[in-house]
Amino acid sequence: MQITTLIDNRPSPDDHELTAEWGLSLCVELNGRHILIDMGASDAFARNAERLSVDIAAIDVAILSHHHYDHGGGLRRFLELNHHAPIYLGAAPDGDPTVKLLGFVRRYIGLDQALLAQHAHRFHFAHERTAVLPDVFVLPNIRGRHPRPAGNRWLYLNRDSALVPDDFRHEVVVAIREHDALVVLTACSHNGLLNMVETASAAFPGVPIKAVIGGFHLAKLPPFHGMSESERAVAEIGRSVLAAGIETTWTGHCTGGAAFDVLRRAMGDRVQEIHTGRRIEL
Repeated sequence: MQITTLIDNRPSPDDHELTAEWGLSLCVELNGRHILIDMGASDAFARNAERLSVDIAAIDVAILSHHHYDHGGGLRRFLELNHHAPIYLGAAPDGDPTVKLLGFVRRYIGLDQALLAQHAHRFHFAHERTAVLPDVFVLPNIRGRHPRPAGNRWLYLNRDSALVPDDFRHEVVVAIREHDALVVLTACSHNGLLNMVETASAAFPGVPIKAVIGGFHLAKLPPFHGMSESERAVAEIGRSVLAAGIETTWTGHCTGGAAFDVLRRAMGDRVQEIHTGRRIEL
């Protein structure tokens, strides 16, 4: 299995022609099939894909991890380039995803609803465990035993101008089974990294998780910097991942540099940082 990071917040240290932006897009190559997970905030994922020799037109299936623009902002370009791949995502949120900052700034951060309506036949909303390809699964209904990230406090659903906290029922986790082990892709982890790991484990009892890849939503939202969690809480997340027996963890996007440093101290080289253009071999 090879995973190519088409978009991440962090630029490539090796190729300055690649575009980085606040968002995430990953292309997974598995047994000759290609799965696109998220599309970043713009069409930059497609430009990067061309430079990285990833053919967007040949993607077999696409998955949107949740209904936010920084993971589905490239949807229009994907539909222009790829005319066949089904697109899987969680159930539509009960309201318009909105960010509220400084107490008064409100901004819609959801998907382009016109595109969803115009290409309705391409979209498949997962309400239960769904196999999108052999050994590739979309898992909604994420279990909630652990606390959700404090960074969610800025994120709402707008229901007729009334803001209610986003419950993130529209988020899914992706599980890929290979060689009797799981690779779990969390994208943004609004439901909490540990909840997503437990959801994957519950869906495949007795199958070990060999890798977790994605953002963990531990950073404050732009334009702010730093961690949304305490250093102690972030370190405890890292120790819990180790205790779960997960071999390696790759993280970026909404984890943030400060939280990554804390995780690295807690986990050592069992956690690695992704950046735009990085390829992961598993």
